[in-house]
Amino acid sequence: MSLNEIVHKALMVGIGVPEKVGELIDDLVEKGELSESQGAKLVKECSDKVTQSGEDISKSISDLINKTLEKMNIPTRDEVDELNKKLKSLSTKIKKLEDAAKAD
Repeated sequence: MSLNEIVHKALMVGIGVPEKVGELIDDLVEKGELSESQGAKLVKECSDKVTQSGEDISKSISDLINKTLEKMNIPTRDEVDELNKKLKSLSTKIKKLEDAAKAD
């Protein structure tokens, strides 16, 4: 999914397209062009698609950010955490060696 598609979907959700669809379906039910059960089914399908679109947008943005950070060669939180663990381990070993050297 391209950045343009992500932005388009986000804008559509942000400007209330799902609410407008709901209003349209309600109007169709009121006019008798759809039964209540058909309207309810259609609202559920639209709601599910909006939810899925939101999840897709979130995943796409996350992927885009991760790719950008990767290109910038910025370490991830996991990489920083791993380096911190190694640093603590080395600090502990150095302290033990210093203590052993003082004891001699």
